[in-house]
Amino acid sequence: MKIIKTRRNFIKDTSIVTGLGLVGSQHLSARSLINKPVAKKLGVALVGLGYYATHKIRPGLLETEFCELKGIVTGTKAKEGEWMEKYGVEKKNIYNYQNFDKIAENPDIDIVYIVLPNGMHSEYIIRAARAGKHVICEKPFDINAKRSAKAVDECHKLGKLLQIGYRCQYDPYHQEFMRIGKSKEMGDIKEIRSAHSFYGSKTGNWRYTNKALAGGGPLMDVGVYSIQAARYGSGEEPIAVSATCYNTNPKLMAGMEETIIFSMEFPSGAVASISSSYSARANFVEVSAEKGNYGLRPAFGYGGAQGFIGKDMMDFPVKNQQAVQMDAFARNILDGTPVLASGEEGLQDMKIVDALYKSAKKNGKRIKL
Repeated sequence: MKIIKTRRNFIKDTSIVTGLGLVGSQHLSARSLINKPVAKKLGVALVGLGYYATHKIRPGLLETEFCELKGIVTGTKAKEGEWMEKYGVEKKNIYNYQNFDKIAENPDIDIVYIVLPNGMHSEYIIRAARAGKHVICEKPFDINAKRSAKAVDECHKLGKLLQIGYRCQYDPYHQEFMRIGKSKEMGDIKEIRSAHSFYGSKTGNWRYTNKALAGGGPLMDVGVYSIQAARYGSGEEPIAVSATCYNTNPKLMAGMEETIIFSMEFPSGAVASISSSYSARANFVEVSAEKGNYGLRPAFGYGGAQGFIGKDMMDFPVKNQQAVQMDAFARNILDGTPVLASGEEGLQDMKIVDALYKSAKKNGKRIKL
């Protein structure tokens, strides 16, 4: 099996345009502007100090060039002292959920990164924007499109940038995956297959027990990565969807799916076949095109992706996805450039999610978008 360095092909095309925005330009904004001087790093405050914030985002901030950890928002008193001692957060930059809005008075904080349960996202996006801060919010945007649209409108009205934490869009393997689909170098896309699942619903985490916070099962957690991959891999927006949900443990996941299997139809005639589950193990996206197959396997994990084009393997440096996405957002703020994984991007996914759940409630009926 040959290893191919496909980055050179990607760099040749610096104006890749898809339905998601200027992929090539955004890729270059983090790369070609890297040497521009920055008077000071932008200060980031993390809202919610669970596993992801503590073990992924905080370490990612140690690798960023244009932003740094400055503040935290937590409802757990014990974590205040821990983050002051371990991570150097100053007392004056620590907030709780009651006094959060006072962050407006703090010039140390430029970006608020929301790492709360899904059902709390829009509320804190809006509060952060009203406090004069730019916002990164973990995916999914919220629990439905209506709430997400309100947050997008509020950020626009207040002139604050909003990025949804789709770290994969900033990863070189995923960007190459986008490029191949856009350039059609493998011919027209016929089918996209993707699955992102893990075995984890036996715990008492809010994702499996609280529909008001989670909004649903794996579709609202890891399934959105596959929706994303199908969209930016095809360069198209779906025109119809259908879905079926399953639950072998209804006592634990009341009102939520344990597994969802769904399809997305695109204007070109291409179709995406996708599954997501809390009782399986899968992590890939693969495209069947006229001239052969290509894809990413693994595709969505924190450890990075691996890609293939036919029998050849892609070869890119492994990037800390959290660091790269935060630096790209910082450059968007500093340079006045559009955000790649924007609020509108997250809103589009939520419209698709709403349609998928509507289809599932109607026994897999085809729902037009």
